[in-house]
Amino acid sequence: MVDESTDEPTLVVGLGNPGPRCAGNRHNIGFLVADELADRMGGRFKAHRTGTDLLEGRLGGHRVALVKPRSFMNTSGGPVVGAARFFKVPPERLVVVHDELDLPYGTVRLKLGGGENGHNGLRSITKSLGTRDYHRVRFGIGRPPGRMDPADFVLRDFSAAERRELAFGVDRCADAVEALVRMGLEAAQNVFHAG
Repeated sequence: MVDESTDEPTLVVGLGNPGPRCAGNRHNIGFLVADELADRMGGRFKAHRTGTDLLEGRLGGHRVALVKPRSFMNTSGGPVVGAARFFKVPPERLVVVHDELDLPYGTVRLKLGGGENGHNGLRSITKSLGTRDYHRVRFGIGRPPGRMDPADFVLRDFSAAERRELAFGVDRCADAVEALVRMGLEAAQNVFHAG
């Protein structure tokens, strides 16, 4: 994914909502994965003028700018585009980590482009970028039970059963981001879509 001759950065964005009240929400899986990646990179996030919390470093031997927008999910496009412009990162070197209702809980999938499936964070990023052609690492949270509104479901905390598996899922999702940055989309898909 990265041209090693120029060592241009990849922008990795973890989506979530700010504040302690939202910290354990299903919608915040992107933040949890970003925190795991920050641990792997051996650094800490710092507030940045783009409206994000930022960590620059190396991941899988490649230069990465890791960000968490400080805005709420439905307005995350502005800070993401601000960070992309700051680092001169084109959409094809943008990776967005987010929750996905249409995948079973804990499933990790990677793709380039496509629709937003009602995800307000993706909708905001697509609108701000003017394109859907950026990479996504999707973490399945499953469908809401019964007739629960999906908007309510994503803003609820993970269940006790889900929390028991959450660390494993976050770790696997972080592995997928690292593989995407290191090997590119097709090779990473071959690893994480198997089985």
